[in-house]
Amino acid sequence: QVQLVESGGGLVQAGGSLRLSCVASERSFSRRTLGWFRQAPGKERVFVAGITWSGPRTLYADSVKGRFTISRDNAKNTVYLQMNSVKPEDTAVYYCASAPTDTFDYDYWGRGTQVTVSS
Repeated sequence: QVQLVESGGGLVQAGGSLRLSCVASERSFSRRTLGWFRQAPGKERVFVAGITWSGPRTLYADSVKGRFTISRDNAKNTVYLQMNSVKPEDTAVYYCASAPTDTFDYDYWGRGTQVTVSS
């Protein structure tokens, strides 16, 4: 069964920190790339960060480089997104996603968690 469940969203002040978690089923986690995307109101869903199974290798959108960190705990089937120095423009629904081994072709998605940054 494919399942990705996000948590950790909420309201945070600008400049603060938040950590998102995504617990995945074995099928959607093991040996797969995991990633985070976000969708702001009225905008398209965009890539935020990804982490491969091998290495692992990480990739970030320019808008979050130096502020966000993606990591994975393979023993817990969990991927995290540590968000520091958040800005109001980080406000969005954040989605966890999964892709085949060492690719970024995401094919499994969670339902999302809301992050709101107040100024």
